[in-house]
Amino acid sequence: MHDIAAHFAKEGSLARVVPGFFARPQQVEMAEAIARAIKGNRALVAEAGTGTGKTFAYLVPALLSGGKVIISTGTKTLQDQLFHRDLPAVRKALKVPVSVALLKGRQNYACHYHITRSMSEGRFLNREDAVHIRTISKWLLHTMTGDKSECAGVPEDSTVWLAATSTRDNCLGQECPNAKECFVMAARRTAQESDVVVVNHHLFFADVMLRDEGMGELLPACNTVIFDEAHQLPETASMFFGDSASTGQMLDLARDTRTEALIAARDFVPLQDATRALEKAARDLRLAIPGENARLGYEQVADKPDFSSALDVVEREMESFVGLLESQAERSEGLEKCWQRATELHTRVGNWRRLNQPDTIRWVEVFSQSASLNTTPLRVAEIFRKQIEGQAKSWIFASATLAVGKSFGHYCGELGLDVLDPPPETGMWGSPFAYDEQAMLYAPANMPDPNSPDYIDAVIEAAMPVIRAAQGRTFVLCTSLRAMQRIHEGFESRFHRQALDFPLLLQGQASRSELLERFRMLGNAVLVASQSFWEGVDVPGDALSVVIIDKLPFAPPDDPVLKARVGWLEKQGRNPFMEYQLPRAVISMKQGAGRLIRSERDRGVLMVCDPRMITKPYGKRVWQSLPAMRRTRVENEVVAFLETLPAPAEIVR
Repeated sequence: MHDIAAHFAKEGSLARVVPGFFARPQQVEMAEAIARAIKGNRALVAEAGTGTGKTFAYLVPALLSGGKVIISTGTKTLQDQLFHRDLPAVRKALKVPVSVALLKGRQNYACHYHITRSMSEGRFLNREDAVHIRTISKWLLHTMTGDKSECAGVPEDSTVWLAATSTRDNCLGQECPNAKECFVMAARRTAQESDVVVVNHHLFFADVMLRDEGMGELLPACNTVIFDEAHQLPETASMFFGDSASTGQMLDLARDTRTEALIAARDFVPLQDATRALEKAARDLRLAIPGENARLGYEQVADKPDFSSALDVVEREMESFVGLLESQAERSEGLEKCWQRATELHTRVGNWRRLNQPDTIRWVEVFSQSASLNTTPLRVAEIFRKQIEGQAKSWIFASATLAVGKSFGHYCGELGLDVLDPPPETGMWGSPFAYDEQAMLYAPANMPDPNSPDYIDAVIEAAMPVIRAAQGRTFVLCTSLRAMQRIHEGFESRFHRQALDFPLLLQGQASRSELLERFRMLGNAVLVASQSFWEGVDVPGDALSVVIIDKLPFAPPDDPVLKARVGWLEKQGRNPFMEYQLPRAVISMKQGAGRLIRSERDRGVLMVCDPRMITKPYGKRVWQSLPAMRRTRVENEVVAFLETLPAPAEIVR
């Protein structure tokens, strides 16, 4: 085996190439454990605290292994960072001739066919989209990858990309007139030929699903799979091993069919009429479900007459639509593809309605303009374990947040790793940061019960002295969108009354990357946010000195998937709170707390407002899972600590 430690040494290969690199014992130990797992084709579950340097800890043994490696990340941001920054640096340091590929989902690559069609149709929702499609069209002439993140002048979240990229549903595959220049196919070919492929969890599971259909391309060829941000896997797996049919898919199908019919079946009027009937049925189904931005259990909608009748109409229109498309499918590749999509969508709607599997839950998610009918397995353990068993591969699961206390039992149980033979090795490497000197955990005294009507006001009042002492520089992480809005409004009025000149930012005012950039540049801002900012957010330095968490992050008790899982565990005579709800909350809590200290020089306060962390017996499991910060319940101690930090005017930006 390679001398892994030598590469991390003070005068080692990494120190010679990577500016500012220094050795950390935790990083070396983790790298050696990963090297052993790769050599022995074993599974390893590894938790590495913030600042350990887990990326280099898995990249060094992976690149030295000599086999094909898939690295799967939780976000596209980390995917890009790995490919463009970390992998080139490690490859240069180790002087290994490995080829590297970046592979994203097809919605990230511009599609020649759809751009040409969109330009010719000229139907755009607004003038900005019309300008953006022309920008994309010009960029298309010189881009080598077609990756939309490289298209300057068109934001990645612009609605025009829906018209400039393909989906699995509307891709024409080898029948496409632009197949030879397809960026998706080129990226996949490069991935097949490369030694190291960087994907994200969604793409990994999409490939797993295709492999089950005999079409997967990545997994059969690799020797090692490394999951970074591995704490996200149970949720991502649940989504992919389930199924869904949405009104948005119906509307897209109707629109695409109408376009294809105008080209290849203009003389067949019934198909045009059917597209409009399907659109109406889809919109009526959405209107039959009350509320928005909500998740509802099957029993909450099944008995509503409006919903049942609207679903009847959708099924009838889908059945008719499939028949009409089948009669015209031979007239073009596009119409044949629409027929295949319609058949699959019709089947999924029927399966949802007539599902009778005790280990699968039916539920509905409603947004402002659409709704989806979802099925989710109550456990992914067996399904996921089958992907691992019988394959001579090493599987590495790495994250800063996998354990509850010192135990990996919850995580391994969720993914079925606990019954592997041999069982997975586990390792926990703490942060090298001096949390007892750098950070303080503050649980304010006399907070009301989190369910009381005046709780949000109490959070705001308790937070104000801390924000004033920190001179802004605060993240407020909320457990619900409703709490986020109320807390933001409360700060807005109090900042105005008290003449506090701290810029107040709110999740949703701009994209996450824009808000983070603004927060860093301002230096004294207060950002109120919800789920999007609990993880994957990095603000080292003095711009962030306080993280406030409004409540312990338990999933909403009325969430249909949670309710079903709780019921399933209860039927087995198990304790769903201690076995499922609390461990998940602890892992989320560790993620939120991890936003505070991001470097050796950071200092700050983690403020957890929820009194249950102190008053409930299970609260001990929460704070014992957090880094070992100084703890206090005294406001004056927190203020005194914050007043020792550099003032915003002293921040070097």
